[in-house]
Amino acid sequence: MATAKVIFATITGNNEDVADIITEKLENLGVDVTKEEISQADATEFEAVDICIVVPYTYDEGALPEEGLDFFDDLQDVDLSGKVYGCAGSGDTFYDDDYCRAVTDFSKVLKKAGATQGAKDVFVNLAPEAEDIKNLDAFAEQIVKTQANA
Repeated sequence: MATAKVIFATITGNNEDVADIITEKLENLGVDVTKEEISQADATEFEAVDICIVVPYTYDEGALPEEGLDFFDDLQDVDLSGKVYGCAGSGDTFYDDDYCRAVTDFSKVLKKAGATQGAKDVFVNLAPEAEDIKNLDAFAEQIVKTQANA
């Protein structure tokens, strides 16, 4: 059975909802999943699982979540070779070029750590709605498929 860790950061609760949708879908696909808030997480925990998922919010004009800065920095010192990752998160299209920038930034650092991207990053405008749930379910399915073929 594949194992996964879903790390999320949230202010409004939207990203916890995104993390819950992903976690539930992974569980339905037979993956053993743990979900954790980013300030409680340690980047080295990703070394012990098959699938690494980060669900960050983007603060203000493209900033990473304050409570996730240490986690982000620590990801640069872990070896995630052989792991599959995915990033998704809620943002606000009001911020235009900075919309969901933290998702993209986390995606880059996970790739740099040696992990294989399991699915395209998913951006959710504010709270996840029906279409977003379909996209997040497809995201989780693609990650599981990528991990199974790794």
